[in-house]
Parts: sequence; C-alpha cells; structure tokens
Amino acid sequence: MKKIINNRENVVEEMLQGIVAAHPEYVKRVEDYNVLVRKSSPIKGKVGLVSGGGSGHEPSHGGYVGTGMLDGAVAGEVFTSPTPDQVYEAIKAVDGGAGVLLVIKNYTGDIMNFEMASEMAAAEGITVQSVVVDDDVAVEDSTYTTGRRGIAGTVFIHKIAGAAAEKGLELSEVKRIAEKVIKNVRSMGMSLTPCIVPAVGKPSFEIGEDEMEVGLGIHGEPGTHKEKIQSADEIADHLLEKILGDIEIKDDEEVAVMVNGLGGTPLMELYIVNREVHRKLNEKGIKVYKTLVGNFMTSIEMAGASISVLKLDDEIKELLDASADTPAFRQL
Repeated sequence: MKKIINNRENVVEEMLQGIVAAHPEYVKRVEDYNVLVRKSSPIKGKVGLVSGGGSGHEPSHGGYVGTGMLDGAVAGEVFTSPTPDQVYEAIKAVDGGAGVLLVIKNYTGDIMNFEMASEMAAAEGITVQSVVVDDDVAVEDSTYTTGRRGIAGTVFIHKIAGAAAEKGLELSEVKRIAEKVIKNVRSMGMSLTPCIVPAVGKPSFEIGEDEMEVGLGIHGEPGTHKEKIQSADEIADHLLEKILGDIEIKDDEEVAVMVNGLGGTPLMELYIVNREVHRKLNEKGIKVYKTLVGNFMTSIEMAGASISVLKLDDEIKELLDASADTPAFRQL
C-alpha cells in the first residue's frame, strides 16, 4: 500500500483537521466529534440539512457544507457509517428551530444509525425528518443494502434541497423537493481498478489488466460483473442505456448530467465520457440543461466513473441554478 498518510488509524481525524485548516471561512468542527458544520451554524429559522456517511468519498460530504447546500456533514471511518451519537451532534449543531432534514444514502448501516440519531434528537424536542437516496440502477439489492444503493446522484439532492432550505422553505417543503429529486435521478458506475482501504492495506477486489468492473458501488465492493475493457464511448453508452431504461424521459424533456470520477480518473477521461453522453442524449432528443464533470462522490483512489441523469422540471431547474458557495461546489 502506497498512500500519503501518517498512521492508518488517524486518517479521518487528520483529514478533518486539514479540511478545517483549509476552509475556516466555510466550516467549523463540532468539538470532539467527526462533524463539520457551517461556520454560521445554527442559523435561526432555517431548515438544517445534514448528510454524511463513511469517509473515503471526498469531497462528499464535508466539501458541500456551506451556503446553498449542507449545514452539516458527519464523517464515519473509511467506508463505515457514522455512529448515532455523531449524527445526533450534527443535528443539534445545525438546528435553528425550523427542523432538520437528513439526507441518507441507502446503505443499511447509514439508515439504522441516522434513524437512531433522529429518535435521540426528537426526544430533545428537535423536529427531524429524513429522505433516503437510492439512485443506483445497477442492482436491486446489494451486499450493503435492501433496495438500490445511494451513490453520486446524492450530490444533486444536496444541491437542490440545500437551495430550497436556503430559500427559507419549511421542512415539509424541503423534504418534498428532496423526494422529488430522488424520484427523478438515476446513476450507474464502472471501474478499471479497485481501491485500497487504509485499514485493510490491500486492494478491495481483483481485476485483470484487460477487464473492467461494471455496476459497482462506492465502498470498494466489486461490481455486478466483469467485462473486457471497452472504449469510452462504449462504456458511456452501456451505462446510459441502463439509466434510461429505468426512467421515462420523453423527447424535448430536459435533464442535468453528472459525470463523476471515482478518485483516480483524470478529468480528460471524464470529459471524453461526457462527450458521448451528450451525443447520445442529443440523438434521443433529450435536452441537456446543465452538466457537471469532476470528482463529486469518490471511492478513494479507484479509477472509474459514474453517470447520473436527473430529469428536470421548472421547480428543480430554479433550485439547481441557485447560488451555492462551499469548499467543493461554487455557483455564484
């Protein structure tokens, strides 16, 4: 294992210290907890938005704490759900009296621990509601989930629900909008190499030089199957075919696209994938309204990519276009 770390047991703690040192204008640390919140938290009268999960997906989730996106992010150990007490502290830290919405990726541990935290906060008189993201079309159930996994499409929920909360909408409305985005977003990913979890010290799965994993999640797990490596256009077509086979998008309807790197893929290759995604959608008469290309929800150093497609309406478009200012996502 070759990584730029000091001690495999301290990677999350030292990462959080580094984030706070880099972005003190955006975030502050909840003392003694792996929780980052907006520097101005709690904001009186504003719905708080909290998300999180295991570390190793940077810039998710701490990178999206700021104006127009998350109020708090909870960092578990690498690929491990945050504990209920960590989530509970995040809820308390961002509650400004208007309630808190939890955005949870569909992984069994995350759901259990976030729900326990929600109950703890409710006992303290804090109104908490939650939504569960399940955008991955690769599997119906997985090693880690009942139902589909939540992967990179989660970033669209952070952005759009975050804009709704920033706009001053009530908790029930922010939740309604988040659920609408979840209903309209689909994703799927592939990889060329595995990642190495620091605490494990060896690759998470084996893959041949001429192979690729198709349909993987974001926790180092192998995909649904291996195939001979294909060209960028063929990979994009394959992922897009699965996505569009799962959601009805009519001619002339508009979508937002995210081509997401898994941590070890150059932007050059992501843009090549995006080229084919645009060509294919245009061929089908589907209009691309906005495109995001980059590393948004990674899996440590895994080489690979996922594609997310979000079907838009006027309400979602307005919130997608709203300004945001966070360490990892700025739209002014």
